[in-house]
Amino acid sequence: MTSPKTSRPAQRPGRRAPRELDAVVVGAGFAGLYMIHRLRGLGCSVQGFERGSGVGGTWYWNRYPGARCDIPSLEYSFQFSEEIQQEWEWSERYAAQPEILAYIEHVADRFDLRRDIRFDTSVEAAVLDESTLRWTVSTSAGDEVSARHLIMATGCLSAINTPEFPGLETFEGEWVHTGDWPREGVDFRGKRVGVIGTGSSGVQCIPEIARDALHLTVFQRTPAYTVPAHNEPLRPDVQKRVKAEYAAFRDRNSRAPTGGFADEGANLGRAMEDPPESRARNYEKYWQKGGLAFMGAYRDLLTSEEANATAAEFLRRKIREKVRDPEVARQLSPEHLFGCKRLCADSGYYETFNRDNVTLVDVRRFPIERITAKGLRTADREYELDCIVFATGYDAMTGALLGVDLRGRAGKTLREKWSEGPRAYLGLMSHGFPNLFMVTGPGSPSVLSNMVPAIEQHVNWIAACIEHMREAGIRGIEPIAAAEDAWVAHVNEVARATLLPRGNSWYLGANVPGKPRVFMPYLGYPAYVKKCQEVVAKGYDGFEMTS
Repeated sequence: MTSPKTSRPAQRPGRRAPRELDAVVVGAGFAGLYMIHRLRGLGCSVQGFERGSGVGGTWYWNRYPGARCDIPSLEYSFQFSEEIQQEWEWSERYAAQPEILAYIEHVADRFDLRRDIRFDTSVEAAVLDESTLRWTVSTSAGDEVSARHLIMATGCLSAINTPEFPGLETFEGEWVHTGDWPREGVDFRGKRVGVIGTGSSGVQCIPEIARDALHLTVFQRTPAYTVPAHNEPLRPDVQKRVKAEYAAFRDRNSRAPTGGFADEGANLGRAMEDPPESRARNYEKYWQKGGLAFMGAYRDLLTSEEANATAAEFLRRKIREKVRDPEVARQLSPEHLFGCKRLCADSGYYETFNRDNVTLVDVRRFPIERITAKGLRTADREYELDCIVFATGYDAMTGALLGVDLRGRAGKTLREKWSEGPRAYLGLMSHGFPNLFMVTGPGSPSVLSNMVPAIEQHVNWIAACIEHMREAGIRGIEPIAAAEDAWVAHVNEVARATLLPRGNSWYLGANVPGKPRVFMPYLGYPAYVKKCQEVVAKGYDGFEMTS
């Protein structure tokens, strides 16, 4: 019988004790690779586990046509190695999935990181032994290891969300999800294709699929705000200039609200302080600049509803200019607040709806009722399809963490603790789960920032914490409940000062039926980094240490 003071499973007769390690790292994307590299540098024994067959994380799985980063390549990259910064040559302003994956593979090769990773292996469970403050980790391959530290580098956008439409099992064609794309690709030539979803992945793949498909039907519930990426080859002189002052470039970006885009030139003015003609010219300037920098057209677009409305109307006018059919343009025009769902960056998205082989279906008006053997039925008719693409996004922020059976003090699961929404201190750790770290967890800037610098900041913090524990003879660390409660309240307070919680977005889990509606990321990268530094300077304020 399990002691009430420990949640450690009883050993089966004749079973060998699990191999003991300093750390287990779950995931082999940007976060997992850098975490393994840092732990090695500390002399720690470390084992990584990755469910995919190779490194890359998000960029391993998202192989759909048109998959591309919406952060400039020179910013969406590691800065821990000056050698990597100087030797890698980016080809485009916004790198496509194959190039980003090649970059991550290059980093893995450069530092020989694969030798500490077991691929095609999912971590299924991790159980805390309260007497030793070690985690027993079990995997799909039958591994069982014991680790002092368990680092979840599972990613914010990695647990795919496939709606449970009745009848999917009867569909006689092929169906795929953008977040789990077949490595061999999908041939759409001569096929009737349906794409469900018009978020970032839908906006990116729809123009590409339309070029090949016999006919493409787009099933849209909520139209997206999207701006042109204006992607282009990265000019050698631009890359040379940045590389000549990479440290200063990174420093400027780190002081921007998102931890990036400082060199894109955000406007610190307020929208309503400009007369309408001047405001229109300013929006046009940012439209022509392209990309997510449009969010910086005015400083108050996410805090003033009146200012927000001016940006929304500018974008709706652009849709009417691009889409020839007035009714289709109307259906593509969002009525919700601008920027409260993630802004998309596209390459010819609206123009795609001018093609003769593309049909737009409003599934808010005519909901999808079921998948049939031959296609899909909405409330008003059936569509015959040879292939269905689910561009329905992710169970963001928490899905991958809760997909592992994590059991902390007294055997309480993380799923039980987070049943009404995630609770974490700084997005790094959760009370009741000592020595369990999360990279870009809920309550950190994560998806509201440039993810790669955010990952590096978290990994550096975790590595420094582990080093401090080792030097001070500390066996365990976890947040104090009161500090965690105060941080969760602060995250919500900061969000409520903006329009963001009013969006029906995946930031709040609104895309997953039954998920608690809680705003999960923290808004403000520089303020967050300062808070993390202050916590350490005050002797890990808000944390409890066990010697």
